[in-house]
Amino acid sequence: MKIGELARRAGATVKAVRYYEAMGLVSPARLANGYRDYGEHDVRLVREIRTLGALGIPVDRTRPFLDCLAAGGTHGDDCPAALAGYREAIDDLTARIEALTERRAVLSAHLREAAYRNSTAAREGAPVEEEAVHDLTVLPAGLPVPEDDGAAAHLPGRPMPALETAATSGGSVRLDALGPGRTVLYVYPLTGRPDADLPEGWDAIPGARGCTSQACGFRDHHQELAEAGAARVFGLSSQDTPYQREVTERLRLPFAMLSDPSLSLASTLGLPVFGFEGRTLFKRITLVVREGRIEHVFYPVFPPDGHARQVVEWLRENPVRDCETVHDPV
Repeated sequence: MKIGELARRAGATVKAVRYYEAMGLVSPARLANGYRDYGEHDVRLVREIRTLGALGIPVDRTRPFLDCLAAGGTHGDDCPAALAGYREAIDDLTARIEALTERRAVLSAHLREAAYRNSTAAREGAPVEEEAVHDLTVLPAGLPVPEDDGAAAHLPGRPMPALETAATSGGSVRLDALGPGRTVLYVYPLTGRPDADLPEGWDAIPGARGCTSQACGFRDHHQELAEAGAARVFGLSSQDTPYQREVTERLRLPFAMLSDPSLSLASTLGLPVFGFEGRTLFKRITLVVREGRIEHVFYPVFPPDGHARQVVEWLRENPVRDCETVHDPV
């Protein structure tokens, strides 16, 4: 048979067959006119080479298997030399696995060091190479979109309550005395850490995923927020201050996080919340506060990684004019 037919029957390319022949693994007969004439044995040899290649045995190490077939073996690995070829391939693979494992450990160490470079969080426990480090700044595709359930419709014009919340900057912040100008207060459920898995089922909750990416958005647009009229920016959740402080250090946030572990802001203002694994958490919502009252509400917030830009755009489109005040809704 011609080389094209051999290649078709063996599931190879003509170029591959010529390569095997050049290496002396396939030796076709010659016709009187000098043309190559391949037989069934050659088809079997090419198939064996391809099968071994799929197992990771390179072409130049297939000789013991092919010799076994040439000697009349039913299978290419019926001979001791072929078994030795398996062992050699396994030893090579083991060495590669060890080298890759070592390289993975080094890369994991660098990743972990970078992720926690500005963090005071303890990093004890399992060896670095056994820990997964997650990139929480990137949102996965296909997250469910939260719907507006009307839970924030009553908030515009409401006065901020006289609540005192602990701040990562030290001391506390009175929510009814935030100071002159506009304050952007974004409220979120909880932030994760790179070395800890998010709670199971977290991504399936509409609006839950994205606290880290949202914080990074307010960080990256902090100067634009200030130029658009935000005198201050705060993030607020029910997580305690030490936990939040680690987040501000790791993410290099230029603003403080406020802690409300008892969800007092939710009970006094009627902010939307949700239950998860026996806990009550804030839903994601952003308040623009001016003169002690809620001037504007962003709810629901989605996607969280683009929310800071949305706030910047609203501030630019709604500049504060002289003598403007915020009144109770009629």
